[in-house]
Amino acid sequence: MTTRTAPDEQVSAGRLVARTVALEPGSPLWPGGSLLDVLPTDAPVTWLRRGEGLVGWGVAAQLRTSGPTRFADAAKWWTETVARADVVDEVHEPGTGLVSFGTFAFADEPGDSVLVVPSVVVGRRGDRAWVTTVSPADEPVPDADVRIRDVPPPPVGLTFADGALDGERWMSVVADAVARISAGELEKVVLARDLLATAAEPLDVRWPLRRLAAGYPMCWTFHVDGMFGATPELLVRRERGLVTSRVLAGTIRRTGDDERDLALAATLARSSKDLEEHEYAVRSVADALEPHCSSMNVPEAPFVLHLPNVMHLATDVNGVVHDAATVSSLQLAEALHPSAAVGGTPTPEATELISRIEGMDRGRYAGPVGWMDASGDGEWGIALRSGFHEGATVRLFAGCGVVADSDPESELAESQAKFVPVRDALAD
Repeated sequence: MTTRTAPDEQVSAGRLVARTVALEPGSPLWPGGSLLDVLPTDAPVTWLRRGEGLVGWGVAAQLRTSGPTRFADAAKWWTETVARADVVDEVHEPGTGLVSFGTFAFADEPGDSVLVVPSVVVGRRGDRAWVTTVSPADEPVPDADVRIRDVPPPPVGLTFADGALDGERWMSVVADAVARISAGELEKVVLARDLLATAAEPLDVRWPLRRLAAGYPMCWTFHVDGMFGATPELLVRRERGLVTSRVLAGTIRRTGDDERDLALAATLARSSKDLEEHEYAVRSVADALEPHCSSMNVPEAPFVLHLPNVMHLATDVNGVVHDAATVSSLQLAEALHPSAAVGGTPTPEATELISRIEGMDRGRYAGPVGWMDASGDGEWGIALRSGFHEGATVRLFAGCGVVADSDPESELAESQAKFVPVRDALAD
């Protein structure tokens, strides 16, 4: 393992100047306009849910790093960047002022991680909308240019192929994991697989982002530096002293028949296998957050979250943080990562087993993705229901929690259901 002692790449010109102003009714966002409608192709970033959130473009400053110090590198760089910045904020909402967007590798090695400050950020929360411009102090202020963009083109000539392992080989990996769990080596491990999509021309990521935001409004639609998706799982939100984490573990595929799906939801809520998997995930999140909270609320039983393609057991863990002055939302995300929902239980044994038997490099799949403001508040999701695009190629990811009662064929079917959001979002 390589231990990095310095960031790999920084793009910065010293002191930054940021200004946030309100967007009044009559702007392209009113009435009823989508934030994605104003997003251009220049290094776009996105964090949206139910029509609210942030989009941005351009690069005012950026850090690219890797290795076991990737979170520490990013936290240090952000603290230094904020300390040098001049900020005028006329709106004072979460996501205004100086804001960075990040996407982080799942494992220490391999994989790179990125924290970027866009040149322009447009946000909306409730009945308020705003635009932030950011530039190095010695450069002109960027033109906000908040206007409706052309509709992005769909992918052309799209084809799909197996990733690192085909279905049969992946099921044998799941069977191996079940045997190890039954032998007492660990309690749970999350195993992932990938699918490769190739188009005839480079992908305009705004196309799948629009489809994901429309099709999965209850999820967080994201894009940072090629990593995109619609995650149902909020790793951590910190806002004005309160912290929230939405834990998902335990899944069943929807049939499209409402009556049948209600029966399946009831089955999921009673499933000993899924409840066991969920308990591990909730416990790992609560244990990681507890040192940072003066009080916490951990519900005794999960609820069933209904999404268009699947249903999940879900629990919202809430707390009051006592160390907001010294620990940012990104550092909380580091403390929570990887939770049992994406790694396993016990986590060290599970992540070590993943590296030995999964047979692929996860990159930033199942790593933290989200945003953070100058105060350290922000929202970080887990990069699930996701893909990584580079040029004309998209690598799709899906993972499943494996416990002693897991059946390889059922886990394969679950993984195929989890490919659906991104796969369908790429289609014309």
